[in-house]
Amino acid sequence: MNNKDILEMAMKLKPEERFLIIEGLIKSLDEPDKTIDQIWAEEAERRLKAYREGKLETFPAEQVLK
Repeated sequence: MNNKDILEMAMKLKPEERFLIIEGLIKSLDEPDKTIDQIWAEEAERRLKAYREGKLETFPAEQVLK
């Protein structure tokens, strides 16, 4: 069975049943990804280090939120 067959079968379902499938698919895409979490953690550490070393240009919150 290929993607087209699956879609055709899904389109024959009642709207409520299609909703449950869509909801399940969306939830499956929203699961934590340890690789991405690690990349963001490393980036946060690099930015914090650069800030502490004075190598990062900063702006006052008032200016940013104008």
